[in-house]
Amino acid sequence: MARQREKQQKLQCIPLGGLGEIGKNCMAVHYGDEIIVVDCGLSFPDEEMLGIDIVIPDFTYLIENRDKVKALVITHGHEDHIGGVSYLLRQLPDVPVFATRLTLGLIEGKLEEAGIRLSPASRPVKAGETIKCGMNFTVEFVRVTHSIPDSCALAIRTPIGTIVHTGDFKFDQTPVDGEFADYRRLSELGQEGVLALLSDSTNAERPGYTPSERLVGQKLMEIFRTARGRILMATFASNVHRLQQAITAAVAANKKVAVVGRSMENTVNVAMKYGYLQVPEGTLVSVEELRRFPAQNQVILSTGSQGEPMSALTRMSTNDHKTVEIQPGDLVVFAATPIPGNEKSVSRTVNNLYRRGAEVIYTRDAGVHVSGHGCQEEQKLMINLIKPKFFVPVHGEYRMLLHHSRLAQMCGVPGENILIGENGSVFEFTPETAHLAGKVASGQVLVDGLGVGDVGNIVLRDRKQLSQDGILIVVVAMEKETGVIMGGPDIVSRGFVYVRESEGLLEEAKDRVKGALYDALEKGNNEWAILKSAVRDVLSKYLYEKTRRRPMILPIIMEV
Repeated sequence: MARQREKQQKLQCIPLGGLGEIGKNCMAVHYGDEIIVVDCGLSFPDEEMLGIDIVIPDFTYLIENRDKVKALVITHGHEDHIGGVSYLLRQLPDVPVFATRLTLGLIEGKLEEAGIRLSPASRPVKAGETIKCGMNFTVEFVRVTHSIPDSCALAIRTPIGTIVHTGDFKFDQTPVDGEFADYRRLSELGQEGVLALLSDSTNAERPGYTPSERLVGQKLMEIFRTARGRILMATFASNVHRLQQAITAAVAANKKVAVVGRSMENTVNVAMKYGYLQVPEGTLVSVEELRRFPAQNQVILSTGSQGEPMSALTRMSTNDHKTVEIQPGDLVVFAATPIPGNEKSVSRTVNNLYRRGAEVIYTRDAGVHVSGHGCQEEQKLMINLIKPKFFVPVHGEYRMLLHHSRLAQMCGVPGENILIGENGSVFEFTPETAHLAGKVASGQVLVDGLGVGDVGNIVLRDRKQLSQDGILIVVVAMEKETGVIMGGPDIVSRGFVYVRESEGLLEEAKDRVKGALYDALEKGNNEWAILKSAVRDVLSKYLYEKTRRRPMILPIIMEV
């Protein structure tokens, strides 16, 4: 009995995504026989993940403990916090989802596309509201400012203490929607006593304060007022504040606005439906209607600020969009900075836009984007308001977590009370102690088309080899009983060499294949697997000697 009581006195916070990386944020909070999940996001593939659409967390731990999962609570509506929800609910359909109205609206749109229904227990909550999750958890939503409305930190109360998860935040003193961070409540939580603070580390390397979103609005006003041609503005589809500023600037400059890109259209519809986006009647028109107005009165809001291959702006830049064509004199505004890893894609899109005669505003110092994440002084302020006993930096690459931990020490949190981990790490707390207590299954699940998790390292390795050196298919027909070669070998090459210019190489390759097969058969090795291996070995060695390339070699032996 004493041992059971001791076991239940431990609270575990287990990141399944978001540590050591930017994106796919997901945190399991486990106490006794109950788990709540904070956020469930996605990330976008890096250049090595050929053909992959998105990356989501590995939900193995949650699926193994499905009976314990009591709720999914969401801090805000960005893709890196809600993009994985539909994939989790496919596995755990009865788990209720709690989020603010805009956030839940965006989630509902994604679930509808996936053919999934929310649990009947799901409902929207308001900042300042507290909900009960199971027997052991209550969760209070505390307003913070970010680049999307209705962003909240979470105060999670448990039998052994309160955990505060900041979500994504900055302290904007002049927010676009007039909704300020709830400094008073954050301070009260600090006075009440907080066991651990889990805090956003994105800008932990940047000194000072993040500029206000309102400054971007002023710059957009100037750009929209002085532009002589059509304006195309690319930003994150979910950056509702930025969309509002663009629409406000367009109205002030007597321009009409069209929205292009499915994800942005969905966001605009949801935000307008629930009153988060104020659009004067007659301002928003279709692309077809927009063409009726002079170019200087046209504004197009588009996805593609990160150079995503299938996004609207990227397709426009290559003249591959079905409704919008870039014209000389267009002004394209990138109202977002590239996420690390996307710089090449963005540069490619910018170059293509210039080739089509457009003028492009895209540099960091152009004043058309500010971060939604707090810099060092704001991170310090959060720590000082909350006054946590223990501190865990989350949401960032390892160096960001490390810098954030140093800020916490500067604010008086003892070094031994700061825990830095990685995805799968088990942060275990008692009222008096905190330590890393092992690991659980974690990692990344790759989504390719309709396939979830069916593409792994081996498939990616094959794709990489195919993209680099191509493929060589060797077809041989053999008599089943005697093993005599009846036809071939024939060689089909794709992505390796141009056949007409490499006839000598391929003829020699055929001879080598025949020799390898005869040698194997003379030794009594007539199993197909052994023969295929012999063909693969001899061809791989020969082709590397002649070309210094290693194409994928696919032997096919047909029985006749």
